[in-house]
Amino acid sequence: MAQKGVQLEQEAFSCSICLDLLKDPVTVSCGHSFCMECLQSHWDKEDEKKLYSCPQCRQTFTPRPVLQKNTMLAVLAEELKKSGLQAAPADHCYAGAEDVACDICTGRKLRAQKSCLQCLASYCQNHLQPHFQAAPLKKHKLVEPSKKLQENVCSRHDEVMKMFCRTDQQSICSRCLLGKHKGHDTVSAAAEKAKRQRELEVSRQNIQQRIQNREKDVKLLQQEAEAINRSADKAVEDSQEIFAQLIRLMEKQCSDVTQQVRSQQESQVSRFKELEEKLRQEIAELKRKDGELQTLSQTQDHNQFLHDYPSLSALKRPTRSFRIHIRPLRYFEDVTAAVSAVRDKLQDVLRKTWINFSLTRTEVDVLLPQPEPKTREEFIRYSCDITLDPNTAFKHLLLSDGNREAKRMRQEQSYPRHPDRFTGWSQVLSRKSLTGRCYWEVEWRGDVYVAVAYKNISRTGDGNDCRFGYNDKSWALDWYDSGYNFWYNNVQNPVSGPRSSRVGVYLDHRAGILSFYSISETMTLLHRVHTTFTQPLHAGLWIWDTAKICKLK
Repeated sequence: MAQKGVQLEQEAFSCSICLDLLKDPVTVSCGHSFCMECLQSHWDKEDEKKLYSCPQCRQTFTPRPVLQKNTMLAVLAEELKKSGLQAAPADHCYAGAEDVACDICTGRKLRAQKSCLQCLASYCQNHLQPHFQAAPLKKHKLVEPSKKLQENVCSRHDEVMKMFCRTDQQSICSRCLLGKHKGHDTVSAAAEKAKRQRELEVSRQNIQQRIQNREKDVKLLQQEAEAINRSADKAVEDSQEIFAQLIRLMEKQCSDVTQQVRSQQESQVSRFKELEEKLRQEIAELKRKDGELQTLSQTQDHNQFLHDYPSLSALKRPTRSFRIHIRPLRYFEDVTAAVSAVRDKLQDVLRKTWINFSLTRTEVDVLLPQPEPKTREEFIRYSCDITLDPNTAFKHLLLSDGNREAKRMRQEQSYPRHPDRFTGWSQVLSRKSLTGRCYWEVEWRGDVYVAVAYKNISRTGDGNDCRFGYNDKSWALDWYDSGYNFWYNNVQNPVSGPRSSRVGVYLDHRAGILSFYSISETMTLLHRVHTTFTQPLHAGLWIWDTAKICKLK
């Protein structure tokens, strides 16, 4: 205990600049204390900038603070010296077996505070100071202490790898760029990390959405199990009351019915519990995966991020996917009705007839999803006959070809007034709503957004609440300049894929899947959304040139 107290005293009364016991201690406004001479020397080097910083927390001050001796700390430091404790860094400052050691320290090395990706070295607090003071070193990238700095060095050229080859999916140095990887698709490591960081965030959003869906399913199972228990209890109570009127002749039948109800109750509740446990296991695994992705997303070392990304970013598809849908059924109420009928009809013949009660089994409607279509022929099986609704068309849109084609015109068209009409954006919705599985294709020219939207999307004005993809009631894909973009709730996500004049849209409303495909000689997935649709959807177009919904059958 005494040794622990000594360690705390050494830590509390040591200067973080010289690592010695405080001499003439001064305290700056941020609360950190230093030797007066050490701090004056530190600030003398910052006189040129006229901006003075705390060596420990880097808080800045201007003008240069006037330093005054902290008499209380001076007395305590003096008493500490008299106790026989000489100035030496506290043990906790030295690097242990699990710590990253300072590469500059000689003898017993101190624990590193930062690692430099340019110097490929790690520094303790004292030896790190030049990186805060020297102008060339200030541009270096400092990260949390790392033992894997050499992984940033090219094994062939002994040079820091600052580039990433997308063709070969590996980090490279500038000399590799001129040699083996010449002509490849290369970007900076920082740019590649930023791209994959965005992909990682999308994966996390999908995981979190799946967690929410599974938690809803668990709650639904619990509610249904409670309903079964209530219904079963009432059936048993009613059955026993009726059988009591038949005295001993019905005691065996009463026992049989009770046993059947309890057996069905136990079987069904057990099934619900089994499903609930599987859902909880999946939730736990998703949360664990989310934690791993969060840790990866906070990695500051670009190459370490890219090294770990392939093994962590892939989201394992669930081995068993299902959605919970409960139909309103009457569980065990038919037992009561059957027993009542027996009482009324079979009083005279009860001794001659053995009654077999057939109980209606109550099951959760667990909908196992059908496989998603793979080829264009399979998608076309779900094609929908979609036409555009003139009552929703913006007044500068001309509809033709049986209301399948829409073209932006300079002149207003002679549409009558209608509350469903878009008044601020060049948009139009389909006439009928879409549920279940639907597939359609759109041919476009110029700037066109292909969208789906809820019917209650706003129509009046030019605000984002009316604009496809800029609110939480619509989803949209567009082509702009040289690439696709997917829009939802005013968030833009760049999408890569082959440019095509035809786009396919696949909707599985019940499964919460919305997919966009580039259609040419091949069918290429551009973007897929996994969500929960709370209302029927309508196909939509936002048109600055021409778009046409194709006939597929």
